[in-house]
Amino acid sequence: MGISRRRVRAIFRKELRELRRNGSVVATMAVLPLIFLVQPALIVNKLSASDATFLVRSHVMLYMLAIPALVPALVAAFAVVGERTQATLEPVLTTPIRRDELLLGKALAAFAPAVSVAYVVYAAFIAYIELFADHAVASALLRGPDILAQVIFTPLVAAWSIWLGIGISTRVSDTRVAQQLGTLASLPTAAVTSLIAFDVIHPTVGLAIGSAILLLLLDGLGWRLLSLLLDRERLITGTR
Repeated sequence: MGISRRRVRAIFRKELRELRRNGSVVATMAVLPLIFLVQPALIVNKLSASDATFLVRSHVMLYMLAIPALVPALVAAFAVVGERTQATLEPVLTTPIRRDELLLGKALAAFAPAVSVAYVVYAAFIAYIELFADHAVASALLRGPDILAQVIFTPLVAAWSIWLGIGISTRVSDTRVAQQLGTLASLPTAAVTSLIAFDVIHPTVGLAIGSAILLLLLDGLGWRLLSLLLDRERLITGTR
C-alpha cells in the first residue's frame, strides 16, 4: 500500500500551524541564522583585495551549511515531544494514519521552513557581498562550484538533521532537552562543513559526489528506520 499524500499533507499543515503558534521555535529559526549572517558580514567589510589570495584557496561560504545542519534539528525536536506536552499527540496516534506517513508529514513541516530560511540567508549574504565587498574579495568568495554545493547540500543536510531531531523527540519527555540533544547530534555535521569551508578537509568532486550519495542514503534510511521503531503505545503512555 502506497503513501497517502492526503494524510501526509494533513499532518504537514497541522505541523505548520503548531510551529507558527510556538514562539520559541519561531524565534530560534529567526535568530540563529542571523548569527551566521551578521558576523561574517562585518568581517567582509574589513577584507581588502590583498586578502583575496587566501580566500581563493578556501571555500569559506560553505560554512553556511551549518544553518541547515542546526536549525532543522531544533524544529524537528519539537515534532513529537512538543505534541506530547500539549496533549495533542494521542488523537493523532489513534487515527488510521501510518507511521511512515506521520513521520513524513512532520519531517516536511520542519524541512520546508528550515530550508527556506537557509536559502534566504545565503541569498542575503551573496547580495551583501556583491554590494559592499571589494571586487576581488567578492570574486574570490562567490564561485560557481561553491554556490552549487550550497544549493545541493542544503536540503540533504537539513533532512539528515531532521531525522536526528525527530528520533530524539520520540525518546525524551521534555522539549528543551530534545532541542539541546538535537543540536548536539547535529554538531558533527556542522563541524564537517566548517572543516571543509576552511580547507582543513580539502573538497574535491569525488568527495562532493560521495557525500551527496551518503546523505541521500542516510536520509532514506532515517525515515524507514524511524518508521519501524515508532511505537504508538509507548508514545501514548509516555514510557521509554
